Amino acid sequence: MCKPRQIPRALRDAALTAAVLAAAVGLCALLAHFAEGDTYVGFLFVLAVAFISRWTEGYLWGIFSSFFGVVCVNYVFTYPYWEFNFTMTGYPLTFVTLLAVASMVSAMTTQIKRQERERLETEREAIRADLLRAMSHDIRTPLTSIVGNTAAVLEDQGTLSAEQKRSLLEDVNEDAQWLIRMVENILSITRVRGAGVLNTEAEVAEEVMGVAARKFAKRFPETRISVEAPDEVLLVPMDATLIEQVILNLMENAVIHGGATELALRIVRDGDAARFSVSDNGRGIPAEKLVTLFDATSPAVQRGGCDGKKNMGIGLSVCRTVVKAHGGAMSAENRAEGGAELRFTLPLKQIKEETGDETQG
Repeated sequence: MCKPRQIPRALRDAALTAAVLAAAVGLCALLAHFAEGDTYVGFLFVLAVAFISRWTEGYLWGIFSSFFGVVCVNYVFTYPYWEFNFTMTGYPLTFVTLLAVASMVSAMTTQIKRQERERLETEREAIRADLLRAMSHDIRTPLTSIVGNTAAVLEDQGTLSAEQKRSLLEDVNEDAQWLIRMVENILSITRVRGAGVLNTEAEVAEEVMGVAARKFAKRFPETRISVEAPDEVLLVPMDATLIEQVILNLMENAVIHGGATELALRIVRDGDAARFSVSDNGRGIPAEKLVTLFDATSPAVQRGGCDGKKNMGIGLSVCRTVVKAHGGAMSAENRAEGGAELRFTLPLKQIKEETGDETQG
């Protein structure tokens, strides 16, 4: 679907400044007919300057609104009206107060935004380091297995039967398929980290989940899959490729490490978010592992002690990273009837990380 054009930040700041100042002027003009004196004028413009300084970028619009407020206070709303009077009592104080408010609020806002960006970057680097440490071990293990099995087949002097060779080659194929999925996860992380901002578009949630289910069915044709979606069409701002990878990782985790033979995929509207879930009929998740389930170092035995050479915790950590980059959250729990359910939510509004702006998806 077409991505809506983003309004330039400078234009949005200018429009916001104009709207707030117009509201302040209008309110002062209205109160002039009901209130005695003009002391409220200065307070209203101080409030307008504080609001503009908080919700615009940098110092420009806050300082501009300070000068505009001083001019209005002096020229429009103070006797003699529609004349400048630089000798009136309190004028220098009004000017200094408005300018100080604009400078302080703008400075605090800029500092808060900078600290938030630094915090997010530190968190990104920590996740990346955890993923790389886990991957360095997990990639080496299947590669060693592939080299050993292929060497056994190539160096065979007739001692291996056809069945034994086939078994070794099946192991090679399994390890190669796992490495492909690992590379897909690495590419997902690269896309999240690369530009710092996801290239999101409003996508039909049911279609994205359906594509993931069809891809999974080709890899695991013996697994039964059901998809449940609401009657309403849920348009969710997302990078569809990354969210497909998240759903695939959750499904693969349920089958490979949970021993599931049936999967139920669901999408529901949850307030201002869309909730995606993958339920299975597998062994469930040990209670002590639920807290660390989405950590990169979470071992494969978390789902019941399957093949420990493949750390599916990496896939789940990738899922959490991608979902968090979309402004969503992940959770997991065991089902009363058996198996587990892993869920993630995506906001129905697009969130701009750098500025805190929101635009409707």
